[in-house]
Amino acid sequence: MANVTVKAQFMLSDGTLVSMSGTLAEGTASELQTSTTYSAAATSIGQFANGKTLVQMVQPPTAPNGIAYAYIERRGAIVCVLPVAIDGVQGQPCMMPMAVQLQAGDTLQVMANTAADREFSYSVITNRGVHAIFAGTPSGAGNTDLTHILSGQSIGQSLTGQSIVSHWATSVDGSKLSTGGVLCLNDRGLPVGGCSAVKPQNLQPKANSMGGYAVNLNFVARVTTSS
Repeated sequence: MANVTVKAQFMLSDGTLVSMSGTLAEGTASELQTSTTYSAAATSIGQFANGKTLVQMVQPPTAPNGIAYAYIERRGAIVCVLPVAIDGVQGQPCMMPMAVQLQAGDTLQVMANTAADREFSYSVITNRGVHAIFAGTPSGAGNTDLTHILSGQSIGQSLTGQSIVSHWATSVDGSKLSTGGVLCLNDRGLPVGGCSAVKPQNLQPKANSMGGYAVNLNFVARVTTSS
């Protein structure tokens, strides 16, 4: 695993642009802080813009081999899941999934991928405004059930009684994905919803509402690969 440069740019409600940049280790979720080129010192985004609101992503978090997932963290919980990209592949600047009024202590957490990493990442937003990320790493042909990156719980354990209203998924596996993405299976093993997966090297993932579904206990988010 290498150390790579990770970058992101955010627009605040007062018109200020926040430039984030740093050298982070691949394969480990780490905090991305403000760029020392445009701030006196590298600081957490919450400390830098305490009380201000993030309203737009001018550049989503990017790295040479891509980002598995990114989010704003507050007191050990996910406040807002964020779209991600790979260096050189980006669509139009995208709005934040939600306007986040920053607090001191808020951090921007990112997981930079290694070149060989097959991690599948699934970011969701529910009808109650809960943001969550589920991930798993296929290692061959078969099923991989995704689990919450912080709690390790299944999607059913994490979001029982809620409905997915916006989501996106990323994977480098492409044609190895037997169903093209992730399926949510109910307690009888039948699909009730799902989301196609984007290969960041080809296209920047975007939040969408297609395939949304209600979540109940014993539901799983499953990825099936052919190799």
